[in-house]
Amino acid sequence: MAEGGNQMVLGTRGSALALVQAEMAEAALAAAHPDLEIIREVITTTGDRRTDIPLAEVAAASGHIDKGVFIKELEVALERGEVDAAVHSLKDVPSELDAGFALGAVLPRAAIGDVLVTKAPGGLEGLPDGAVVATSSVRRARQLRWLRPDLAVAEIRGNVPTRLRKLAEHAEIDGLILAEAGLARLNLLAAGRVECAAGELWGTVLDPDRFLPAASQGAVALEIRDGDERLRGIAGAIHDAATGAVVEAERAFLRILGAGCDTPVGVLSAVSGGQLRIRARVFEDGEESPLEAVADGPLEKRLDLAAELRDKLARIQR
Repeated sequence: MAEGGNQMVLGTRGSALALVQAEMAEAALAAAHPDLEIIREVITTTGDRRTDIPLAEVAAASGHIDKGVFIKELEVALERGEVDAAVHSLKDVPSELDAGFALGAVLPRAAIGDVLVTKAPGGLEGLPDGAVVATSSVRRARQLRWLRPDLAVAEIRGNVPTRLRKLAEHAEIDGLILAEAGLARLNLLAAGRVECAAGELWGTVLDPDRFLPAASQGAVALEIRDGDERLRGIAGAIHDAATGAVVEAERAFLRILGAGCDTPVGVLSAVSGGQLRIRARVFEDGEESPLEAVADGPLEKRLDLAAELRDKLARIQR
């Protein structure tokens, strides 16, 4: 545990992307607090250990249903005082945190979209009938089946480089979907190509207006112990207020909706002239076509807009 005001222990997962995101947080903290000593603690989570089964099964087996299989061990370390803050991809963090935890900072958001990675150029329209696209996300899977009912969707697990290698090496997989922010942070996406030592791959950014991203996608957050004012002050110095306001609305909508990690829901937000437009797409069980709604209003009323969006969806439910 960090002692005194000049030291901070930062917990992170050990994947290549998680480490890059930890470096981003460390750089921001060092710039804001030049005298702060930052110590990195790498922690393996349940989601990292069990890459042999779907995420929903990992959550069920671990007892962490809708509690974030990629964050639970980091929260345990936080609770025990072994780390002072944990770095997360915010889309992996449940919209309602357990008692004792709080978000201390959100870094500036990166690209929010998804990328279809394929073995040949052409994007979604270029995939042949019956092509197999791999993803571990129910949101991505449902949108794929809705836009291209002829496609087959397969489960895939592992970190970003591992998924790319699986695509390149396995003839039965024609494509996979990854977050644009992750590929960019790993410097793997450039000029329509995706870097992979195992074979040539192409990347097409899916238009977020057509293929809605996850709530908070592209955002990195620091989680701290609720009530720890020293850490709140340290983390707060790197908080990006503009990103924080938008993701607060998106997370509030998920919370009001009662959406968990296994709920197929996409959320797209945009701010212009102090006005927030938030749009949601939700897939119900047994229905091929989604429900969609939009709410517009002042950014300062973002929590009210999140509730309005949920009410609009409720009114059009089948």
